[in-house]
Amino acid sequence: MLYICNGKILKDNQIIEGKAIVFSDKIEQIVDINSDVLNGLEKIDANGQFICAGFIDTHIHGYDKVDTMDGNENAIYTMADGVIKNGVTSFLPTTMSMSMESIKTALDMVRIAKSNQTSGAHILGVHMEGPYFNSIYKGAQNPQFIISPTKCDIDFVLSYKDVIKIITIAPEIEGAIEFIEAVSPEIAISIGHSGATFEQAKAGIDAGACHVTHLFNGMTPLHHREPGVVGAAFATDISCEVICDEIHIHPGLFEFLVKVKGEQKLVLVTDCMRAGGCIDGQYDLGGQAVNVQDGVARLDNGALAGSVLTMNKALFNILNNTLVPIEKAIDYVTINPAKLIGVDGFKGTLDIGKDADIIVFNDNIEIDIAIVCGKVKRSPHF
Repeated sequence: MLYICNGKILKDNQIIEGKAIVFSDKIEQIVDINSDVLNGLEKIDANGQFICAGFIDTHIHGYDKVDTMDGNENAIYTMADGVIKNGVTSFLPTTMSMSMESIKTALDMVRIAKSNQTSGAHILGVHMEGPYFNSIYKGAQNPQFIISPTKCDIDFVLSYKDVIKIITIAPEIEGAIEFIEAVSPEIAISIGHSGATFEQAKAGIDAGACHVTHLFNGMTPLHHREPGVVGAAFATDISCEVICDEIHIHPGLFEFLVKVKGEQKLVLVTDCMRAGGCIDGQYDLGGQAVNVQDGVARLDNGALAGSVLTMNKALFNILNNTLVPIEKAIDYVTINPAKLIGVDGFKGTLDIGKDADIIVFNDNIEIDIAIVCGKVKRSPHF
């Protein structure tokens, strides 16, 4: 076993000092720094930096030139090995609206990678983003593959309930309510790429939707006479994922979001595409050409095409634009996403018995050490 000490532990919305975390592949104990329990154990010195549970990204399409839709196992491993440098210790590779055959292949590859991986961030499953959307609010989704769900689609996704953790759907399209009612007991349903009215969005929530995908983006906006999806998200207790790159949402709204949704209903995501961790240039997303310039990813028609955001930068941006202290903001990237996808029993906090997913970072949220199920990686050797 090992222990990590000499850091500011972020746990239970507190900053705890003078303690050591003892771990194997699980969190074993949290003890005083002078405890006899530490005798003979290997020491990891946090050097006065922050120590917290690893980040969980529930919406990431790609990283380091690869994408979930590449349809091969190695692409998923490349993502897992790449994002750990950003503090991500668990993630959901995310699909796009492409042919059902391509989506099935992606799901199969994640299922294999999930079972066989030996390094990198823990592959928890898949966020299936599409193809059940409103084409008017397609964003960077390929309209050629956008469809309405049928009974066959219900059977299809339920056959992958061991892999799919989130499905994003537009609740107003034909067959959507029946789909949500059938699938939501097994898989978290999120509203997105939707032209729903307030009433239609509420109907989706009443049917079982519990989340909103990239709030404000790809959906009906908030208007005082037509509140739309955003209004329904604000008026109900569902959680909301937000892309805090200061591009998808103006940073002046970050504090407002915290006040409206509360600290337990915000989930930070990257929505990162394959250009993440790479230089500006030409890439693709869902079979469509993407130009990344000055860190902004767009289709040829100007639509935003995901992002190149990292999770540590997302957290930095929230802290830099709100009054939320770090010991509370950390929930947006740890326990909140864990609860959303039902893995909070073993991920998301530093509670005893949970997986030893631990990260160490400085005041600028730059990652120094990342530990996944007890396996230690140190900067710059991620």
